[in-house]
Amino acid sequence: MGKILSEATEEVEGAADKDEFVRHVRAANECQLIGGSSILVRDAHGVVAVCAPWNFPVDEILLLAIPALAAGNAVVVKPSEVAPLSGQAAVEALQAGLPSGLVGLVQGDGAVGQRLVESPLVDMVAMTGSSATGKRIMSACAGGLKRLVLELGGKDPFIVFEDADLDLAAKDAVAFSLMNCGQVCCAVERVYVAEAVQAAFEERVVALARGYVAGNGLDSGSKIGPMVSASQRKVVSSHVESAIAEGATCLLGGPAEAERLAGALPHGHFYPATVLSGVPQGARITAEETFGPVVAITPFDGEEATAVALANDSEYGLSACVYTGSAAKGARVAARIKTGQVGINNWPLINAAAQCPWAGQKGSGFGYHSGEDGWRQFSSPKSLVYATAEEAEAVFRELVK
Repeated sequence: MGKILSEATEEVEGAADKDEFVRHVRAANECQLIGGSSILVRDAHGVVAVCAPWNFPVDEILLLAIPALAAGNAVVVKPSEVAPLSGQAAVEALQAGLPSGLVGLVQGDGAVGQRLVESPLVDMVAMTGSSATGKRIMSACAGGLKRLVLELGGKDPFIVFEDADLDLAAKDAVAFSLMNCGQVCCAVERVYVAEAVQAAFEERVVALARGYVAGNGLDSGSKIGPMVSASQRKVVSSHVESAIAEGATCLLGGPAEAERLAGALPHGHFYPATVLSGVPQGARITAEETFGPVVAITPFDGEEATAVALANDSEYGLSACVYTGSAAKGARVAARIKTGQVGINNWPLINAAAQCPWAGQKGSGFGYHSGEDGWRQFSSPKSLVYATAEEAEAVFRELVK
């Protein structure tokens, strides 16, 4: 898909280093003695279809397949047709340590995925992808009342208050807008900066973004590889051009640099690191998922209420970031933002504990994965109720041996 070598290496190494993750997954599935005479156990659903995205084709498979398997399910994985070989490698790694037939692989496009999720042999679907695809899967699964875990799109806000550490905020805004060429569900897509520090913040952002050189992903000097497809590049180009037409100022990159790159790098769908200033709220680039290497900056009056209103002005609710020198202010604002996770002076995907669920609100998800609450979605609770506490305790001791 064009991921640069350093980011691809980081994904694979991170996916392989799952010791703590697996330990917590096991704990989530342990039976419990409750109320003296009852035992709570977990029942596997049966067969779980894992539909994986192209932007993290290894890690996303393992994030969903491992807890599904740990809960006692069989798994059928359908990687994205855009990154089939990476997905196949992840599945083969799982198959190598498990009984034959427990992990299956299905390759193909959306039509194949549709047949998979509609199959009466599938009891649950776990999918990461766009909100549009998630809605189609929900509709396909409705007739069978199948269990669902859907991690969908995002339009994540990044709020910078006047009292923020501007060096840190600028560094993170650039890094997490441009990571993986901006093709991350929880990438920073809307930056709201207090007017009092807008100029100083933008100066830092532009200086940092200049270092994101587009080029061959195997070249160590490249920080931005090609986009996944011509159609995705067209979406990014259209969003940037419409933002400029609606009043934004291009501080770096943009249409002219994109045209130059197309001539200099004809083999690949490249788009340059782009910084936009003065993006009006309500512009297309503030509403639709861009999924590209753009830092889109909108100034605001610095008030908490304004920041919250801007952050919540979206159909999505995956994650958000709040940068401030006040812990109390960060907590107040985070509590009012309608997202599944909020990072205060950091990006939540990087620093969230293994026990934290990864959840989306509004159009960003249905159900959730990760964390004990998320892992338990791959099984159903069953209560074993005994006449006496002594009998329950005796059975419990046998179960936990």
